[in-house]
Amino acid sequence: MHEIHRRRHPLVFRTLQVEQVIDLTPHMRRIVLGGAELEGFLSAAADDHVKLFFPDADGTLVMPTTGPDGTPVYAEGAPRSPARDYTPRSFAPQSRTLVVDFVLHGDGPATAWAARAQPGDRLGLGGPRSSVVVTGDFDQYLLFGDETALPAIGRWLEEMPSGQRVHACIEIPGDADRQTLHTKADATIAWLPRDGAEAGARLEAALRALPVPAGNTFWWIACESRHARTMRQFLENERQVAKEWIRATGYWKHAGDTGEE
Repeated sequence: MHEIHRRRHPLVFRTLQVEQVIDLTPHMRRIVLGGAELEGFLSAAADDHVKLFFPDADGTLVMPTTGPDGTPVYAEGAPRSPARDYTPRSFAPQSRTLVVDFVLHGDGPATAWAARAQPGDRLGLGGPRSSVVVTGDFDQYLLFGDETALPAIGRWLEEMPSGQRVHACIEIPGDADRQTLHTKADATIAWLPRDGAEAGARLEAALRALPVPAGNTFWWIACESRHARTMRQFLENERQVAKEWIRATGYWKHAGDTGEE
């Protein structure tokens, strides 16, 4: 019996510093974060999320504390620093360094911060609060995601053992956004450059065109919210895949998407 379980973690808030900035592709910037407060940091699954807190316009970093019930608590009346969810790309406990990859698009606070980040800059981090841990005994793993899911997909591939069968299908803005991904697994990687097409459309078309795989398959999907929903519904309703063997998450939304089914 394949086991998928959620592992809870104590909520801890940390203040970190930028140690290194690396431009991976035209739309992806890697930020290496460090600090003594990373002592005890734990991320148990490839698609974990942490909450990053970015300084206000005047450089002030306002973060919550952990309340007695384990939930975040802000000082009454205090302004709140903008915050966004990101995937821990990798963590090195010995050097206390955490890698986070930022997609550079739009003009939100996270993109603006990442675009001008320099060594020594500060930001806050909370979590992860939990990890969804998937056992490694499925016959194969199928990973579908766009560029916002690339950090999680890259981590999935790096952490899979030798011989594990996995197929990753990744939608990116253009050919220049391909990355070199390392794995010991028996892996195939398909890159789907959008080249101006609607985000998520080519990823969904690739899922629908994929032949039914033999054996027990775990499906992981992360992309624009509406497409993530329709891809999950396709697997459940037309392919009759068990709900427990699908993890589909909307990482972002098109403007005007209400989130209704």
